[in-house]
Order: sequence, then structure tokens, then C-alpha cells
Amino acid sequence: MKLTGNTIFITGGGSGIGRGLAEAFHKLGNQVIISGRRAERLKATIDANPGMQAVELDITDPASIKAVANKLIADHPDLNVLINNAGVMFPDGAAGPVDDDLLTSTVATNVLGPIRMTSALIEHLKSKDRAVIANVASVLGYVPLAITAVYSATKAALHSYTLSQRYLLKDTNVSVIEIAPPWVRTELLNSSEEERAMPLDEFIAGAMQQLGTDTNEILVGQAPAMRANPGPHEHAFVNQFNDMFAAG
Repeated sequence: MKLTGNTIFITGGGSGIGRGLAEAFHKLGNQVIISGRRAERLKATIDANPGMQAVELDITDPASIKAVANKLIADHPDLNVLINNAGVMFPDGAAGPVDDDLLTSTVATNVLGPIRMTSALIEHLKSKDRAVIANVASVLGYVPLAITAVYSATKAALHSYTLSQRYLLKDTNVSVIEIAPPWVRTELLNSSEEERAMPLDEFIAGAMQQLGTDTNEILVGQAPAMRANPGPHEHAFVNQFNDMFAAG
């Protein structure tokens, strides 16, 4: 994708990978609009990045998505990039009963949210040259982390949806990119200080470098090895990965 001259909307842009991408694109002179549910996080981000804009969005609420999409199209008619980044991740205990509120909120945020957001903007994006939809999935969509089985399953679903979406849009001016981060130092699973996780700034630098090419999968750090695993004998790697995580 082109890295300059864009008008970019990023969901979940007030922290973590979303904020990192927003700031990287902002520094390159793009018009960046971020969204999220926590107004204080949005304000802190735009205050630190003059010229960046923000809008509150509940990605689990179809009415909120529709209202924000309409506002974006009206206020930013040049919008040509959508980055579906908002996500939640919680331990869920798949070996026993899974809390239904956790289940429904995770699926609503991680799967229904990107689908609904894209649906609300897709016809507008089709009207723009070199438009981009970037879905932030996870390497856990390829190699699940057992203690977050629901999260991992939602990212596998988003990967599958992205493949279908890319195929269906292949003859249009809309490119579909999947960003599949490895373990990164963010608030997810309280990983901000986790030594085994990739520093956020290193991930963002690697992702931006790849985003500037024609690749449709952004795989940084350990992600290529995880991406290569699915297959008839994938469970050996899954077991090894989860044993390593459990061992600390």
C-alpha cells in the first residue's frame, strides 16, 4: 500500500498496536482518525499527535458503527484506508464452562466488529483509488493459545473472512491486507512488561516496512513460523507452543 497521502480510520486506536500504527502513519503526513470506547485514551493520543482526530465508537454496537461510518464519510470524504484493529483478549477456560458474557463480547468485538465496520464503509472505499482494508488478526489464529481459546478462534475466523474478502474484491481498487502480530508488549494479557513479547516499537517498525510493499500479509518477528504451521500435523507445534507458554 502507499504510505503517504491517505485518510486512514483505525479502530481501537487509543492504545497498543492501534495507537502505534496511528502514530506511525501520522508522522508520515497522513490524515489519521482513531476510534475507541475510552474517551480519555483517545484524547491522550490526539493531544500527543496534533492534527490527528478521534471519534468515540462502540465496535460491539451496530448503531454506533453506522453512525460513525456516516460521520466519517461526511467529514472525511477522502477516506481510503480502514484498519480494523479493535480487539479484546481474556483467559476463558475452555476445559470447563465458558462465561457467556466473555464469549459474546469477544466474538462481537473481534469478529462481528470488523465485519460490520467494513460493511458500513465498503461502498465508499470502492469509490476511492488504491483503497485498503487492513484486518488486524493474530498468529494465534494459526497456532491457538489454549488459555485464550475464544480469542484464538475469533482470530482464526477473521483470517478466514479476510481470505474470502480479498478474493471477492480482487477485481476492484480495494486491497485487503491481514496484519498478524506475534506476541507484542501491549495491555492484552497484561503483556506490557513481558520479556518474551516483542517490543511494540519494533513490531510497528517492521509492520510499517512491510505495509509499504505489495504484500497482503504482514508477518513480523516470530509470525512467519507461526503462519507456516497449520497442516495435518499441526498439533505437535500447538502443544509445544502452549507448553512453552505455561512454563513461563
